[in-house]
Order: sequence, then structure tokens, then C-alpha cells
Amino acid sequence: MNTDERRSKENGLSVFIGVYLWLTLLLPVVSAAAPQDNRLADAERQQGWRLLFDGSTSKGWVEVTGKPFPSHSWTIEDGCLKALVRQDGFQDIRTVDTFRSFDLEFDWKLLQDGNSGVKYLIQRTDEWVNQEGRQARARGLEYQLADDHNSDARSDPSRVTASLYSVFAPSPRARFVIGAFNHSRLMVHGDHVEHWLNGTKALEFELPQPEVNRLLLSMRPSDSPNRPIRRESPISLQNHSSETWFRNVKIHPLD
Repeated sequence: MNTDERRSKENGLSVFIGVYLWLTLLLPVVSAAAPQDNRLADAERQQGWRLLFDGSTSKGWVEVTGKPFPSHSWTIEDGCLKALVRQDGFQDIRTVDTFRSFDLEFDWKLLQDGNSGVKYLIQRTDEWVNQEGRQARARGLEYQLADDHNSDARSDPSRVTASLYSVFAPSPRARFVIGAFNHSRLMVHGDHVEHWLNGTKALEFELPQPEVNRLLLSMRPSDSPNRPIRRESPISLQNHSSETWFRNVKIHPLD
């Protein structure tokens, strides 16, 4: 190896070592600055955001009927509320607190053929027993979550992810990834509602629109057909017999 070749090799090694040391110093800073799951930033607290799930307990959540948290069909796993697949019944869960106008954000993950949803402005709850065991469901507006290949999602554009289930299809169709965490936002501000998916506004509508009003009226309890539509309710997470993970569930009341 001549002198020029040796000098070139030494210069290259110096550059490599310099870059390595720079990355070694930078990475801990980046890691330290990365947001933690199920935590609020100081700025979020000051703005009025609050966590609905603390990442380790079911505090603030009950079965949708108000019974204790249904640990046989839901669990807490790796900092997530996780819906379990059961053969002996499965139930939705809901927040203890109720909300009227709010900005809700959450991360979610589904597997192939998965189906779930987040329900709001709940008008009633249903409870029954069938061959699959005891069921309990919230009846309200639903931010749909579903694999595009799920039979329900394939049956109707208004049943795909970020739709208002069975009413309005999202437009545009924002991309999401099955088997990875995605980010959703649901805002109800007075009569105005928005569904967001991974940073894209997928849908907006007004509660007095005829299609929405009819749906809410149809969900009132059969024994109270003339009851006014409820404009304040808990937030409910659906167990549709699909493994589903929820984390970073936080809300900013807008009242």
C-alpha cells in the first residue's frame, strides 16, 4: 500500500469514527425526546387534555352496561386495552365519564380480517345471551375500524375504517396498516363531527343531517320512543370478536 492509499484509508476511517460518535451522542437525545405511550405532554395538560387509559389498569372503564370491567373479554397487554376473542360471550366497554363536545385521539391496531369500532353519542345498551354466550353492546354513532378485506367492510363503502358506520363512507380513503398501530381522531363540537385517520380528515358531517338524525332516533330504547336524543354519553370501545389493541386514548373536552 503506497502513502496516498494509506492516507486515503486513514481519512475514510476518521470520517466513519466521526459519524459513529455523532450518532452515539445524538441517539440518546432523540430517544429521550420521543413521546411515551399513555402519557400527556405538559403542553397537552395545559390545553386541557386528559388520559382515558393509564396504560396499566382498567381505571375509568366498565362494561358497557355499567357492570365491572369484563376481564374475560378484555385485558391489558403491553400498555394497551385489548379486546379478546372468546367463545363464551364478549362485551363492549365504556368510559365511566360522559362527554358532550370533545376531541378524542387514540391509537389502534387490528389483525387481518379484524373488525372493531369506537362508539359515541350512545342512545342505549343491549344485553342478550345466544349460542356464543352473553353479549353486551353500545348503540350509538360508530367510528368504524375494519380490515379492508373483512366481509363487513367489503359489503358497503360506509363500513370501512373511518366511516360513520352504515351511514357515510370516508372521503378520501386514508391509508392505514393492518398489524401495526394507526392513529385516529374523533371530534364532536356542537353539531359538527369529524373523523380523522393517520393525519387525514376522512369525514365530516352535521348531527342534524337527516341520515344521522334518523339513525340516532332509531337507537332510542323501545320503551322510551319519544325520549329526546342524548347529546352526552360515554365513549365505548367495541369487542367484535376480533383481537384489537387501543393505546394513547386521550380526550379534550370542548364544553
